[in-house]
Parts: sequence; structure tokens; C-alpha cells
Amino acid sequence: MPALTAPSSRAAARRRAAAPVLTAPAALTALAVLAALLTGCAPGRHPGSARPVGDAAARQLLERRAAAVLHHDKAAFLAGIDPRAQRFRARQTAVFADLAAVPLAAWSYTLVREDAFRLPPAADGTRRTAVEVRLGYRLRGYDTEPVVSTAYLTLSQRAGRWYVAGDDDGAPSGHRTAVQLWDQGPVRVVRGAHSLVLGLGDPAALRGYAADADKAVPRVTHAWGSGWPGKVVVEAPATLDQLAELLGASADGYRDIAAVTTGEQGANAQAPADRVIVNPEAFAGLSAFGRQVVLTHETTHVATRLATTAHTPLWLSEGIADWVAYRDSGRTAPEVAPELAADVRAGRVPAALPSGADFRSTAADLPQAYEGGWLACRLIADQWSPGTLTAFYRAVAEGGTLDTRLDAALGLDRAAFTARWRTYVRQELT
Repeated sequence: MPALTAPSSRAAARRRAAAPVLTAPAALTALAVLAALLTGCAPGRHPGSARPVGDAAARQLLERRAAAVLHHDKAAFLAGIDPRAQRFRARQTAVFADLAAVPLAAWSYTLVREDAFRLPPAADGTRRTAVEVRLGYRLRGYDTEPVVSTAYLTLSQRAGRWYVAGDDDGAPSGHRTAVQLWDQGPVRVVRGAHSLVLGLGDPAALRGYAADADKAVPRVTHAWGSGWPGKVVVEAPATLDQLAELLGASADGYRDIAAVTTGEQGANAQAPADRVIVNPEAFAGLSAFGRQVVLTHETTHVATRLATTAHTPLWLSEGIADWVAYRDSGRTAPEVAPELAADVRAGRVPAALPSGADFRSTAADLPQAYEGGWLACRLIADQWSPGTLTAFYRAVAEGGTLDTRLDAALGLDRAAFTARWRTYVRQELT
């Protein structure tokens, strides 16, 4: 399938289709104990439940578990799992092995609440309870601060000792333990000059992701500047279904999306690096040029996240990512924006800059939204300067109205900028 020509392939080359709501880079399961960030539900208590585990006992259990994961101590890790929870123990044994190659720099648990949710005794009368736990982990050489999330673990007490007995029966209704890459199989690691690829499946494909990411990083730094780590982590499941599991979403919603970037928006200087997660099926259908565009676009999101806040409109965040990706491509505007070009030739010039709703995966004109955002950013870079564009992006994140920021950067209010953008779209696409 030629990249960036048909609507489906163009959507595949775009960032995160409708901005999936992810609060941390890919949630870990019970071994990883990283689940989707739970809301403040107050689950009920089971009548007749035994007394909860004490803080000290739970903390000691979690400290031993964290040390075992970090130091690859299988015996110590298994010693903390309920010996009678055979299915859970077997699953944890496999996941422990699948995690072995991941270059962990840190792994720690924080007990948020003991007795977070009381459970009925097991069939043999064993006391059980659930604890709310927060995991922090860092990848060596890539994360400056821990990636953090929250989960509920089931603990059981036997002969006065507490064990981890499960991860799927202590969460409040409506929540579930999310899936991480090492829950899906053995993780292979490929190290590039500017990238770290954690993946499943074909090693040659993983090396290809690393090569594309290594080309993307210098391009992003050239356009955005050096105010970011200058490296990227790519996660590569082997199938579309595995991608959907990682994102806790329907596979249909990501079928035509080649890659997504996880992470919270927010100007937090201590935020960990994002992860770029590849959809291997859509990615494989792209040309070499399309694959490079995808990873350069996603890497731009990694670089700009610390300067991206709720004040940043999607046309700007997506537009600048495409501007970086296509900046030195040599492609004409109609080649890069074929859907919007077709609309313009038919007399349908957009009346307004793309809205947030225009970037939803179900939006009828999703490709046109990306193309319109790209042209808005290209307009600023062309008629002012690339430095004006990046400075404007950073200024918008600091707050204030968009009119104020446009006036300060360009000497135009939103209405005047929109009018100039409409003229530019018409001129460039006809």
C-alpha cells in the first residue's frame, strides 16, 4: 500500500488516532503491577472479612518482590507468591522470564492503602485482602524519573505469612489489570544510537524500527532544539490485537494507525519519557518513506511533550509533528495533503482551523484535520520562521488565550490568522 495517498494509509501514518487517553506509558500487569490508573472509587467491604494485613507486613512483602524483579532473582520472586495459587504462580513465572531482558534501572512499590478492598476467604478458609499499590520503574539510560501507576494486588495469609495471590479479583468494579509487553511474550531488546526498542516477534523488524527511530531523532532535534533527552523508546507488539491489549482498547480503533505515543500532557520537567508503540500490521503496509514519517512524527511528540499542555490545541501539536516529519521530504503540499487538496479543488476550503473533535478516530475528515494542522504550522514557519513556530508552540503551553499568544508571536489575532491560513491552504493546494 503506498504511504500517504489513500485516506486509510494517511491515517496509518498519523500519531495516536483520536488522542487515546493514557495516563502512563503502557500499564504493567500483576508481575509489573502497573495497571491503568484507577479512579477514586470506594468499593464496599465484604461482610465477615478477616482483619486486613498490617502495613509493615505488606511493605516488607512488596520490598522483597521489587528487589527480586530488579535483581532477576527468580527464587526470591517466587517465594513471595502463594504456593497454592498455582495458575497465578505459573503465569507469574512465565512473565518473570519474559521481562528478563528489559534494562531496568529501578523498580519499587509504594503501599498506598492496605485493606483497600476486603475479599471473602478462599475456599480453604485462607484470609485474603487486597492492597492498593503504586509501582515506579525506570529504564536504564532512558527514564530520568519513574513511570508510575496504580494497581490492586490480592494477598493471602498462610501460617502467619503473607503472599501475593492474584491480580484480578481485588479491583473495584469497572477496572481491570492492564497488559504490558512482557505479559504477551519474551521481550527482545534492540539498542540503536538514539533508540531503545522493546519488542516481540521478528528481530529483523525490531532492528528496522531502531534504524527508523535513529534517523528520526536528529531530525527532531534539528527542528525542535536540544531541550529534550534526544532519544526514544519504541515498543513493538507482534500483532494488532496485542497493540489493542496494551492500550486497553478495541483493535478496530487502531487498525489503520501505524503508531501511537503514550504519556500525559503536561509541562512537568520531571516527567518520564514517552513510549512510541508500533502497530506492526499497519506499519508494515507503509513505504520506507511512510515509515520514516510515522516515527519522526511520533518522536516529535516525545520531544514536545514537556511543552504540551491542556492549552495546546490539537491542530498545533499534530501540525508541528507533521511539519517536522515532512520538513525536508521534498514533497509538495498536494502530495502531503491529498485529501484536503481534493476538497479545495472541489471548492471546499475549510472555514476554521481543525477543532479537537476533528481529530477523533471516528471523524469523517480525520485526514483533512491533520493536513490542515500541518499547513497551519508550515504557514508560520514559511512566512515567519521555523524559530517563530517552535517559540509560539512553547508559549502557548504557558497559558493565556490563543489570541494573545498569536498576537505576541505573529501580530495577528485568531480571526486574522485563520483568514491567512485559509488563503495559504487555497494557494498551496490548487
